[in-house]
Amino acid sequence: MKVLGAFSHGVIDYLMVILLAIGPGVAGFTGPQATICYALAVVHFLLTFITRSPLGVMKTLPFWLHGTVEIIVAVLLVILPWLAHFSAGAHSRNFFVAIGVLIAVIWALTDYRSGGRAAAASKPTP
Repeated sequence: MKVLGAFSHGVIDYLMVILLAIGPGVAGFTGPQATICYALAVVHFLLTFITRSPLGVMKTLPFWLHGTVEIIVAVLLVILPWLAHFSAGAHSRNFFVAIGVLIAVIWALTDYRSGGRAAAASKPTP
């Protein structure tokens, strides 16, 4: 059931950037895990910024490709604590797993075909 269109997904993406940026402070972890989180916030912002959707500014990346990147990132976030050897830190481990699962759920609820139509409709005709 795809209930999120490109606009709703874009709003959620910008909220996700905020969540990633404040996450280490709220969840109480520092060090390399916090740096990874801040880097993810920047990357997620840039991904949303360049996506061809109603809230994308540069509109260069197709919305379906944005979705492909997101599901790959979701899977990587779930396994990152074990790949990066910080699974013993419960706060950071739980945060990354939860964000990965959240991104996967958002991915499953989004109609990635809607972005192309919305972006095409918003372009001025010559």
